[in-house]
Amino acid sequence: MMNHGGMAVALVGPTASGKSALSHELALEMGDVEILCVDAMTVYKGMDIGTAKPTKQEQKEVPYHLIDLIEPNDEFNVAQFQSEARDASDMVRNLGGAVLYVGGTGLYGRAVLDNLDIPGQFPSVRAELDERAKSELDALYKQLQELDPLAASRMESNNERRITRALEVTLGSGKPFSSFGSGLREYGPVRVVQVGLSPDIELLSTRIEVRFRSWMEQGLLEEVRSLASSPAGMSRTARQAVGYRELLRHIEDGQPLEECVVDAITQSRRLARRQRSWFNRDPRIEWFAEPRDAAKRLREVLTTSDGFVRD
Repeated sequence: MMNHGGMAVALVGPTASGKSALSHELALEMGDVEILCVDAMTVYKGMDIGTAKPTKQEQKEVPYHLIDLIEPNDEFNVAQFQSEARDASDMVRNLGGAVLYVGGTGLYGRAVLDNLDIPGQFPSVRAELDERAKSELDALYKQLQELDPLAASRMESNNERRITRALEVTLGSGKPFSSFGSGLREYGPVRVVQVGLSPDIELLSTRIEVRFRSWMEQGLLEEVRSLASSPAGMSRTARQAVGYRELLRHIEDGQPLEECVVDAITQSRRLARRQRSWFNRDPRIEWFAEPRDAAKRLREVLTTSDGFVRD
């Protein structure tokens, strides 16, 4: 692999592990570092509190990218994110800065850090599949089993989002959806060094609850209510954000608020476990339990040849 010429490093880890605070402090300290947020939900305008989006003051102190890209009623996917991330990283490097990728959305991270081949979008095919899925989801799954049995074996038969996406790509591109996924099962040479934060599990569990209840005090319920009541509403993908999804059940269905809060905390802990599992499969990630040790490695990468992006 050849050095790209630009400097970059990635900070990964589960939700509430301390990535945001560490990355902000490091960027403030180093001066020429700009943060690219690798998160599936901070791309949405107005979804601020429950996504731990950097505050307006923090955004004045450090350059942040890939946040507030779209309206909450818009759909968003990994291919769009990859394109936006490429443009942002090129801009930072062209201005002489270094890129610090920060986030816990594993798929988005792999798409950017490994420069994966992402399937395209086929809107007309997708529209037809979405309509059929309302009453023919079983039939769609059987169709996927026939056209791409490997892809079908990797998803539940009632997962509408994944089934329709797999069929969209298979029918639209003429190639099995599974043929695009080999990059997720294989880990090639290090293109961008990844530093992982891995705090104690019990500590992380406590942090998640304390943080979510703090968000409630800051006005998260009002934020979700405002988003849901806006004329355009929230898109399907925006509604899947952990915390927002559970509070929407209180706002729209009348479920008791404390039940929704407890469920949001539970789902956040489950998200953290899934994120740990995702990242733990990648043997290239360098793990640290203590933020100061992770920070030391991040500085080292950005000031040595380890920081060059290799293509």
